[in-house]
Amino acid sequence: MISAGEGVVRLMKSLGLEERLREEQIRSAWRAIVGDFIADNSQPLKLQAGVLIVQVLQPALLYELDRVLKAKILAKFREQFGARTLKDIRFRIG
Repeated sequence: MISAGEGVVRLMKSLGLEERLREEQIRSAWRAIVGDFIADNSQPLKLQAGVLIVQVLQPALLYELDRVLKAKILAKFREQFGARTLKDIRFRIG
């Protein structure tokens, strides 16, 4: 017998909604993984073919995220969700 949660995941997969489910899980985990300051100044917009697109409010923060923190953030997400779920993160000013 399968659990209700497992049943929902199977249903979403069968409907082709698995990436959408992962996107919501990643959005929910964003603050816990990046911390309050970064979460207050950025927002994950979408997960597209394994690439997370993140809107950033300040150019200086975009530089810091892209050049300094990206590898650490990506490693944390991969640890939690698996390497195949999140292949890359792209930051953009918004």
